[in-house]
Amino acid sequence: MIVGLDIDNVIADLDAIYLEYFLEEDKNKRNSGIINKKAKHITQGMFDWSAEEVDAFISDKMDEMGAKLPLLRGAKHYIDKLHKENHQIYLLTHRKNKYWKNPVKITKQWLKYHKICYDKLIFTKTTDKSPECIKNKIDIMFDDSVSNCKQLVKSGILTYLVKTRYNKPYASGLTMVYNWKDIYRIVAKKSQKLKVILDTDTYNECDDQFALAYMLKSLDKFDVEAITVAPYSHPEYGETIKDGLEKSYNEILKICRWLNFAPKDKVFRGAENYLENGTSHNAAVDKIIEIAMKNNKTYIMSIGAITNIAMAILKEPKIIDRIEVVWLGGNGLNLCDNQEFNFKQDIKAVKTVFQSKVPLTIIPAKGVASALMTSIYELRHHLKGKNDLCNYLCKIFCKDGYHEAYDRRVIWDISVIAYLINENWFETHRINCPEIKANTAYNLKTKNHKITIVDSINAKKVYSDLFAKLKSTN
Repeated sequence: MIVGLDIDNVIADLDAIYLEYFLEEDKNKRNSGIINKKAKHITQGMFDWSAEEVDAFISDKMDEMGAKLPLLRGAKHYIDKLHKENHQIYLLTHRKNKYWKNPVKITKQWLKYHKICYDKLIFTKTTDKSPECIKNKIDIMFDDSVSNCKQLVKSGILTYLVKTRYNKPYASGLTMVYNWKDIYRIVAKKSQKLKVILDTDTYNECDDQFALAYMLKSLDKFDVEAITVAPYSHPEYGETIKDGLEKSYNEILKICRWLNFAPKDKVFRGAENYLENGTSHNAAVDKIIEIAMKNNKTYIMSIGAITNIAMAILKEPKIIDRIEVVWLGGNGLNLCDNQEFNFKQDIKAVKTVFQSKVPLTIIPAKGVASALMTSIYELRHHLKGKNDLCNYLCKIFCKDGYHEAYDRRVIWDISVIAYLINENWFETHRINCPEIKANTAYNLKTKNHKITIVDSINAKKVYSDLFAKLKSTN
């Protein structure tokens, strides 16, 4: 993988040297010290200097400061580690600006002095680094500038904002990393296939078939360990969980055949009852435990009732430290309840997973995944006639087994697959894991372990990727 790194405030601690020099110089001016600790930046209102004074001082001292920059904690250790693991390190910097007199010489000397391993050093012509990222085929980019990161994301480059004390308030819409351990973890994760389990109530609604196909068309990203059948029921149609399990199981086999994915020892029937009615032995739960215990990390993509996962956690709590769950369930935090199908089917299972402290990301249905609205006309434009699977998906989009005919509907379940393909298409934040009230609403006031909640989805990016993969011949 080609890893792109900004230098200042990503490898080198520019803010630390700025603060040191500004404090010293302030004694030679009005000696008033820091007047605003909450200023937007050291150079913007922290001292009682005019903009002209700040500009002149930086221009005078930039080369001197640049030569003395300290390393950020962990930078050299993890860059060395990435390099030894055969990742290419490309350094991209806009140091060729009005403040630097000898940017190339000082930068190369500084890198040599600190023994920083890198494959290429690029001085960008402007603050927009996306042309160089595209030209050099950079797979992932880390930068501390909010505006730079937004331009990189807009250009389709997988990008992470490196947190500083100044940029966090302006980071909306970007995925933030907090330290070099985070950076290393992300590169390692993105450079390897994720070991995944898809837990799906496949026959319940057509979005599951889209999600299953999306996953199987993304095998460059996923090592599919298992597809487990989640329970659902429709008493109004006289259909039991057991009926639904069989229909879902057969539907999975159908999609697998179309995509030449061998289902033997990969597809497993799940619980024949909800956790609220007690646990029961089933193949899906046993397989989840088996897979979790053999891998360092397994991602479970849950797009139905979370029953199988809850039962697995209860049966073998050790898997909590070896799995990460991404679940489509419930509604947006600003809504009054969670009377959503995946949530209300088995509330006890939801409570069990929440209380377990398992690493968890929730994609709410109404208010978040509901952004994934599309139409039969759009589907026909992109998919109809491309292959048998695409024709089938167009057919069931209009009317699946239980729902009335739609011209437009939400393909909810693809959200979970897309999240593990590219987190940059999603806005998220961390919250204390909520309690669940009697009316299914969240109680957000409690102090608890942290989980991740998705706030919004870039539906255009998701659908562009989905359509391209479904109609491809690969």
